[in-house]
Amino acid sequence: MLGWLGIIRLGLVQTALGAIVVLTTSTLNRVMVVELALPAVLPGLLVGWHYAVQMSRPRMGYGSDVGQRRTPWIIGGMAVLALGGLGAATAVALMSVHTWPGVALGLLAFTLIGAGVGASGTSLLTLLAKRVDPTRRAPAAATVWIMMIAGFVVTATTAGQFLDPYSHLRLVVVTGTVCAFAFVLTVVAVWRLEGPGDPVAAAAAAQRAEKGHFWQAFKQIWGETQARRFTVFVFVSMLAYSAQDLILEPFAGAVFEMTPGQSTQLSGTQHGGVLVGMLLVAVSGMVLKNKIGSLRTWAIGGCIASAIALLGLVVGGLIGPAYPLTANVVFLGAANGAFAVAAIGSMMSLAGQGQQQREGTRMGLWGASQAVAFGLGGLLGTVAIDVTRMITDQVAVAYGAVFASQAALFLIAAVLAARIDKTGAASRTVGLSPAAEGYATGVGS
Repeated sequence: MLGWLGIIRLGLVQTALGAIVVLTTSTLNRVMVVELALPAVLPGLLVGWHYAVQMSRPRMGYGSDVGQRRTPWIIGGMAVLALGGLGAATAVALMSVHTWPGVALGLLAFTLIGAGVGASGTSLLTLLAKRVDPTRRAPAAATVWIMMIAGFVVTATTAGQFLDPYSHLRLVVVTGTVCAFAFVLTVVAVWRLEGPGDPVAAAAAAQRAEKGHFWQAFKQIWGETQARRFTVFVFVSMLAYSAQDLILEPFAGAVFEMTPGQSTQLSGTQHGGVLVGMLLVAVSGMVLKNKIGSLRTWAIGGCIASAIALLGLVVGGLIGPAYPLTANVVFLGAANGAFAVAAIGSMMSLAGQGQQQREGTRMGLWGASQAVAFGLGGLLGTVAIDVTRMITDQVAVAYGAVFASQAALFLIAAVLAARIDKTGAASRTVGLSPAAEGYATGVGS
């Protein structure tokens, strides 16, 4: 079992992953739209494509199941991600002189980014699921995600200083440096962490792989009631979660007349609320040894609280500047953080249920569901605003209709979370003993 030092080392991998992702999905986005004056749909499609590529996560998880080793997939995935990050920056520089060759290179680069995130992220979560004691799963999930957000913040702040005065060459050099550092950090963090694989389990997994193939394993997992229900829950909840991202700041500007700087600060307070929600779940899981501290309770409660917060934004839009928008957004962030960590902790608990030696494939299935929901949610959120703005010229009503639909999705997600079998891992109190954990994970779906 991994101790806290091992959990933090895996968190460093998430930090490295976040460092590359924030440059490729945020900084490069801005350069294409502002400095190169390209249509905003171009970076949107490239980022959406990198989410689509992550539909391969189940296949990658299956590959790690067959070998029963996660470290090679983590390091290999980070290498592919780093290469994709450097390629994306180079593609942007190429777009400045040859647009279509640059777009073609960008498509290849974002393919690598999606594949790298899928391989590294899926195997990292699988390793956490297999090697973290059940009493530490909620705080472990919070720790690695907080460290990923730290990667966002540190990279955005530090790299931003080195990017000025801006030039395309400077962009490539800074991005390449970040990618190289992230890869080295990953190798150091996971070096000899996993230990030798289980040769008996690896031989059994390889024998199953010879008898069947990936799709057979996938059908077996999809046939498990718990896995299927949890997949749908992840998709619906993450669809609601991601749909608000691209419209919150425009809402603050259009309805509350906030400046770009003020809306950016508002977004920062939301992320602060997310951290509070994550820490709340982690602490409750360690302190509360009863139903209140269960991951299932937090997943349901977080979804309901997120719906209430979104309905608060609907009301705020109708009231106008007098409404306490910042407090509402902090509450929304905390609710989002609580449900997100509970969902991730539940993934780690449920990964070992059902067909044995399929943890990576299950984690890949849920990761793919999350990625597709994120890509689709951002797109649908912006499209919904455009459609409602065509129907009504009242901006607050248009945004309110979209926020209300997202609240409805969160309520549906809460119902789906409640339907997950109460005897399953997702409903268990985080503080159960290892003996109880061993009994529960031995029960099929």
